[in-house]
Formats: sequence, C-alpha cells, structure tokens
Amino acid sequence: MKKRTGAQIVVEALIKEGVDTVFGYPGGAVIPIYDVLYDTPQIRHVITRHEQAACHAADGYARATGRVGVCIATSGPGATNLVTGIATAYMDSVPLVALTGQVPTYMIGNDAFQEANITGITYSITKHNYLVKDIDELPRVLKEAFYIARSGRPGPVLVDLPKDIQNSSTTTAYPEKIKMRSYNPHCEGNPKQIKLAAKEIDDSERPVIYAGGGIISSDASRELYEFAHHNNIPVTTTLMALGAFPEDDPLSLKMLGMHGTRYANYAICEADLVIAVGARFDDRITGNIAEFAPKAKIIHIDIDPTAISKSVRVDIPIVGDAKDILSKLKSFTKGKKRDAWNRKIAEWKEKYPLKYEKNGKLKPQFVIEKIYEITGGKAVICTEVGQNQMWAAQFYCHTRPRNFISSGGLGTMGYGFPASIGAQIGRPEEVVFDIAGDGSFQMNIQELATVSKENIPVKVAILNNGYLGMVRQWQQLFYKRRYSQVDISGVPDFVEVAKAYDVEGIRIEKTSDVEPALKKALSIKGPVVMDFRIEREENVYPMVPAGAALYEMIDGLA
Repeated sequence: MKKRTGAQIVVEALIKEGVDTVFGYPGGAVIPIYDVLYDTPQIRHVITRHEQAACHAADGYARATGRVGVCIATSGPGATNLVTGIATAYMDSVPLVALTGQVPTYMIGNDAFQEANITGITYSITKHNYLVKDIDELPRVLKEAFYIARSGRPGPVLVDLPKDIQNSSTTTAYPEKIKMRSYNPHCEGNPKQIKLAAKEIDDSERPVIYAGGGIISSDASRELYEFAHHNNIPVTTTLMALGAFPEDDPLSLKMLGMHGTRYANYAICEADLVIAVGARFDDRITGNIAEFAPKAKIIHIDIDPTAISKSVRVDIPIVGDAKDILSKLKSFTKGKKRDAWNRKIAEWKEKYPLKYEKNGKLKPQFVIEKIYEITGGKAVICTEVGQNQMWAAQFYCHTRPRNFISSGGLGTMGYGFPASIGAQIGRPEEVVFDIAGDGSFQMNIQELATVSKENIPVKVAILNNGYLGMVRQWQQLFYKRRYSQVDISGVPDFVEVAKAYDVEGIRIEKTSDVEPALKKALSIKGPVVMDFRIEREENVYPMVPAGAALYEMIDGLA
C-alpha cells in the first residue's frame, strides 16, 4: 500500500464515503487538508463566511438529501464556532461529520496558540467524537465517524485532527467495512411487542398516530402513509416531521403542540391510543405532561431505547427502525373503518381551521400562503426560528418529506439562511426558500457573500416586523405588554444590504405587491432577498401557554 499523509487519508475518506460537497473555513491548523482539496475536483468546497454557517449549511445539506453533511474548521476559535451548529444537529438527530484542526500532539495541553479542547467542549452535543493521536488509527476513525453519524439514530460526530497527524504518513488502508463491538444499533423490532401493539391498534376506537422526525430519518413516509390508510388512523406530526405525511390528505391533522392545530391537540386529548413513531415527546408537544393524552394507552416506536419512557410513560415500547416496524405493523393489523372517530375529527377541522384576521394590512400568513401557491407546494422550505418558523409550519401545506428544514430542538436563530445554502447545493434543481425573521436573518447575514460569490439561487423571504417577534408576543400575552429590548426596527435596510453584496433586493409593503414580487424572484436565476414589511404586532395562534394542557389553547381571534 502506498504511503499517504493524514490529510490525504481525510480526503480519501470523503471520496469513499460518497461526499461530493464540504462546507468550511480554512485556517492554519487545517492547511494540509486544504492543500489536498486543491487537487481534488470531485469534491466541491463551499467557503462560508463564518464557521457556524458552515456547520448549518452541512446540516441543511444532510436534511435535504438524507446524506451525511460535512464541515471543516480550524483549531481554537474555528472549532468553537461550530458548537452551535453541532448542538443544533444533535438535538434534531442530523447525520453530520465535523472535521476540526488541532495544534500538534506534542503541544496539546500547553495553551498553544489557537488551542481548544474541542472534544471536551462537544462531549455532550455529539453522538461521538475523536481526538486522533496515532496516524495508523486515522483510517479506522474516519470510517467509524461516518458509520456512527448515519446509522441508528443519526447524529453529529466530530474528528479532531492535530496538524502533525495531518502531515504524518502511513500505509494503513482505509477499511471497506466496519464493525464496532460497543455500538450495534437495533433495527428490527421485537416480534412479540409488534403483535401486542397490533392487537391494541385493532381494539382501539379513537387512535392517533403521532409522527416525529424519525420518520424522515428512516425514509419511512411511504410506510407511514400505507399504515395510516390501512387502519384509517389520523396522523399528526411534529415540526421535525412536517411533510412526512401529506397535509392535504383527509387523515392529516397537521402539526400538534404549542402552535399546532386545535384539531390535532383535541384529537390527542380524546384519543384512546397514541402511536408515537420516531418522536421524543418534547415539551413543546406535550404541554402539561400530566394532562397529555389522558385517556390513551401509548405505543412508542423508536430506534433509540433511551428515548422511550424518558418523558412520558409508555405502555408498549418497540425499539427499532420505523420503516421496518410500520411495515410489519400493517401486516399484523386487520384494518378498521373508524367512521365515528374520523367524522368527529372532520367536525373539529371545519370548526377550528387555521385562520388569521384579514384587515387589508400585509400579513405574514398571507405571504406564506402565496409562496405555497406560486411554487405549487413543491419548494424546499427552510426557516429561521420564531414567529416566521411557526407561520411557515402552519400556512404552507407540507406534502413531501425533506422539504421542510428547520431547527427544532435547539431553536437556533440564524440557522435558516445557511441551511438553505446547503439544501440548495444538495438539491440544485429545486426551488429553495428561506422564510426568515428580521432578527434571525441578521445573525448570519454575512452569508449573502456566499450566495453571491457561488451564485446559489436561494430566495430569502424576510417577514420583517421590526421586533424579536416571538419574545414580543410572550411579553404582550404574559408580561403586560412590557416590551423589553425587543424593538429592533429601523436598521438595516435589507434591500440596500443585499445590493451591497451584489444580490437582488425587493421591498414589499402592500398585499397586492406580494404575488408580483414572488414571481419576479422566481424568474431571477440567482439569489434574491425579499423584505416583506408585515404588520408589526401579528401573533402566532393557536398557542398553548407554557405549562398548560393541550386543550387550553388561546386564540387571539376567538
């Protein structure tokens, strides 16, 4: 075997693992890797303007494609700038490999220039991480990193690469296969448990399927659809699972939880059986846990055994892959009409639709509806975090998996724009929108340079209300309208900022201008920033107040 340097082994690993794009920012401790990339045309490197954005872009690429996202950063501050992005991917179970430079092994622990203990810093927010101290171990470590990131419950893995390891040489071959005694994800559900669950499903009169992001990770959307229709069971999804079940289907309840639909929340409250698949019973979903699904038995299907009964008591746990288990459950269940239950849900849908006041002012919900209409519902929608995120979740009809990309568990402002860059690169033929708030967009606004330089045709729709909108909403509803440090109106002029980066900018202030602006944006082959000056104090409804039960929703229109 010919000798290769550590840096060459890193790039060899990327090629063998099917990586076609990496996102990164060079620095002294990763120069050897970048020197090899210089002669590697089969891998596209996208230089973002901040390491956090590189990690979010890799995350967006992974969510949009189902492949492992890869980012690179130098040691010290370069590595620590990845932390928020790594934590975002960890909370949402996104397959990611982060490669960080490190000071030479003989300098570790000496407070060398740009040294940081990044493996220690990221210990609690990675699925696993490595500090490579032996060049002969590097091929195995890289193979394991990709295997761990993409298998079982996916997640981020960090590999810390001292500079002397990158420059050292070895003849050790890159493994074709990997087997780890300490890590063996269990994919096939226990047959006894599956049969028990099937009996409960057949016996139930008012079941609800509560689908989480694990449906997306497992590519189990088709199995979910077939299982739901075979048994005539309504389906509600989490934010992470939007699009896993088509929202234009009669069995769809859309999203549940704090800003979910009334009919989804009512269905959970009245259900006699909840079938949770690839979901973790997040507090934004359950509300008051003591009041969550009070009349129901709970079946919980998840590939991660630690997620089961972590927050909510489960009657029938099934550990394994959602795709496999849903297929088996369908074969074991008899199918049932459940006409009375579905009629009741249809009544709730008719009585409690998602709605907003139409008073002639420019409303964010209207903007989202128009984006859906003009794109035919086929756009990849990325969001920032806050009101913009919830409006995008509620008023865009999500019908396809991997077409809604958002930071759920960590709730990371500044995520959406760089994530949309990764999504657009991963799916170049698709229309990609970043639904943004004016506060979130400014957190990674420097990535306008990336979309401009690389001509990445992301369409940014800023729902600009001049506030940190969701915080303002809480201050209005629960703090007697004491608006403390949430007014960010006045600056910047997003259209002029876009122009400074050589990006097309459009300002929209009237309802009648929304459709022409969107059509113009879609006719432009490059990136576009649209500044929608929406009504400033519009709120997201329905809303379950913190600590309340799901049936205790408030609605400003009631």
